[in-house]
Amino acid sequence: MKRSIPAAAAATVLNSAYLDPEFSAAVVHWQKQHGRHALPWQQSRDAYRVWLSEIMLQQTQVTAVIPYYLRFLDSFPTVFALAAAPAEQVMAHWSGLGYYTRARNLHLCAKQVVDRYAGTFPADPALLGQLPGIGRSTAAAISAFSYGTVAAILDGNVKRVFARVFGIDGYPGSKTVEDAMWRRAQALLPARDIASYTQGLMDLGATLCTRSRPACPRCPLQTRCVALAEDRTAELPMRKPKKVLREKQAVMLVLLHEDLVLLEQRPDSGIWGGLLSLPELDGMRDLAGAHAAHVTAALPQIRQLAEQFGVVGEIAVLPEFSHVFTHFKLHIRPVQIKLAQRRSMVAEARHSWCDLQQLHQAALPAPVKSLLTDLADARPAAFHRA
Repeated sequence: MKRSIPAAAAATVLNSAYLDPEFSAAVVHWQKQHGRHALPWQQSRDAYRVWLSEIMLQQTQVTAVIPYYLRFLDSFPTVFALAAAPAEQVMAHWSGLGYYTRARNLHLCAKQVVDRYAGTFPADPALLGQLPGIGRSTAAAISAFSYGTVAAILDGNVKRVFARVFGIDGYPGSKTVEDAMWRRAQALLPARDIASYTQGLMDLGATLCTRSRPACPRCPLQTRCVALAEDRTAELPMRKPKKVLREKQAVMLVLLHEDLVLLEQRPDSGIWGGLLSLPELDGMRDLAGAHAAHVTAALPQIRQLAEQFGVVGEIAVLPEFSHVFTHFKLHIRPVQIKLAQRRSMVAEARHSWCDLQQLHQAALPAPVKSLLTDLADARPAAFHRA
């Protein structure tokens, strides 16, 4: 009679093929001697601070995160302070860091930690993974750094290290390859020094095993690295099959009165959800719609829209610029409108006037803030009469 192997036992047998205690030992030893130890969030094992740093570091460079992290802690020193803060204040502190869904989930997660766990982050990675914005790898990192839990991480840096050291073919984002990497990550876990091991994997990917120009001579894993031995460091990890980047456009209205600019609250969903931005002109969705000639033809429509907010003085069509998102490229055509007089009340509650000198305090998308800052700093433009 044929006997079947239970699923759990089969998984254990499969994972055992990846066992390699020397790998984790090399990573731990290197991290203790050469890894990063002075980052702001490494000075405490407080789960709130660890969680905040891990969310900010998702798809964002350390150098960009540090000032945001420090400002967040100044304004929201505890999870209770963050949970109680108004959403617009949280978004304003996040403005410029990108991937704004993280900020909305951050705020929601803080509220749930306060409501469900009395302000104490759970140590169990499975429970952490149920909170907004915390995936499997992030949950493991938070638990490992805060509570010493032995749990596997698998972020982009770790995938790159694994792909090169073990010569893993295939795109790491595909389910088959990623599942195999998770099994390997689980099997490679050390019995102790989990914080050093976890940090070491992150540090190797961020400082030595970089996407371009990896510092192989300084890598503690060089003698076992398949990619180095086979001269495939430029090839591995394999890149995602290219897709044609979709292109969209928007005509944004820069309505000015003296030192004030009109801003509009964006819906919670969609790009820049929940942030303030510039009003956009409807009906210009095709790619050609943002071209200067098409915008000029739409000036009567633009004037009519602007007259909701005051007496229109001068209008100028400004140069187009672009902003690239993960899945598409947005072409933005700004139209600057000077109001000779503005209405005392704006048309809808979602609109508000902002002082150009206070833009740094507003929760604005980075490209919009850059545009307005440049306009505020520039000398008066030469306007075309509308």
